[in-house]
Amino acid sequence: MRKRKKSPMDDSEDSVSKSVSDTVNGSHQFTIKGYSLAKGMGAGKCIASDIFTVGGYDWAVYFYPDGKNPEDTAMYVSVFIALASEGTDVRALFELTLVDQSGKGKHKVHSHFDRALESGPYALKYRGSMWGYKHFFRRTTLEASDYIKDDCIIMNCTVGVVRTRIEGPKQCSIRVLPSDMGQHLKALLESEIGCDLIFQVGDETFKAHKLILAARSPVFRAQFFGLVGDPNMDKVVVNDVEPSVFKAMLLFIYTDKLPDIQEITGSAATCMSTNMVQHLLAAADLYNLDRLKVLCEAKLCEELNADTVATTLALAEQHHCAQLKAVCLKFAATPANLGAVMQSEGFRHLEESCPSLLSEMLKAIASVEECSNLLSSRKRSSSSVYGMDLATEAPMEEPENPNERRVRRR
Repeated sequence: MRKRKKSPMDDSEDSVSKSVSDTVNGSHQFTIKGYSLAKGMGAGKCIASDIFTVGGYDWAVYFYPDGKNPEDTAMYVSVFIALASEGTDVRALFELTLVDQSGKGKHKVHSHFDRALESGPYALKYRGSMWGYKHFFRRTTLEASDYIKDDCIIMNCTVGVVRTRIEGPKQCSIRVLPSDMGQHLKALLESEIGCDLIFQVGDETFKAHKLILAARSPVFRAQFFGLVGDPNMDKVVVNDVEPSVFKAMLLFIYTDKLPDIQEITGSAATCMSTNMVQHLLAAADLYNLDRLKVLCEAKLCEELNADTVATTLALAEQHHCAQLKAVCLKFAATPANLGAVMQSEGFRHLEESCPSLLSEMLKAIASVEECSNLLSSRKRSSSSVYGMDLATEAPMEEPENPNERRVRRR
């Protein structure tokens, strides 16, 4: 069998490109003072604005008080926008606005920007090419209008130069590595380099940097650098936090991440992890570490079960964790979980320590039951209505063509 000759196209890669056309816009305000003195200068003679630049080209506004063409016998004023620099086939959109000086906002506007042009933007072939209106405004009407005030006319001109560019895939890129600031700060904490403070937590000690602690926690900031703080303090005794929990909190302060609980506790048991995170949430609330507090809430939601929901609910109530509390109430009120929850040790503790939460749990249970009953009622209702619709269904219409085969209803 003869092999097909390999085409050079076989090794080619797919590619894409995109043509993008848009406009570079710029505006110029042209004021004509002493309009009455400009009249009579003759048809075809104009008052030119100063040159302004848009899209890399120079432009000017030409105002003809007696009209551009002699045959108009000065019945109309003419206004044009002219290309004032060298250019070939410069494509552009234009807008001319005669300003209403009465303050009523009834400006006379001729614009390409707010309507589609059948032939596309205008192309100005060379320097001196212009676009505008020979019969811009009847002169007698203009002179009796609010467009002239104190013998002055104000015109706004906007030019949008069309630019087309080709966009293709980037030929090269530089990979930016993810931030490793947390890793470096963790290494700084573990090396104890530059530490200026020692925490005594139970039988353990932890060294840290006052500036980093103050930057992360408003409580530490007030303790070291507040009005009654002591910046020279070199030792702090902590009595209300367990050593392992305090270590985890320090790791968060330096890394901005929830630390590996299993690494700190040395246990993979879920109950141990949950207990640790519950205490860490309390510490986060104590030291105003809001992000750590939310991270702990999320972790407790992941590990929520019938044995832990009651203690977690009490914790959420104590430390004002509204989202965590709502999740716990919903979990406990579910009929499939309720029996196991009420048999847990945490529920008995909840009965003794937070009786107010029991009433909230009862409301949640009642809400779940109400939703369940409503759903059942809707199912029964929809079934009966469906049967009624079938029984009273109207007969099908006969086809207009008698030769067509009738469709038999099933």
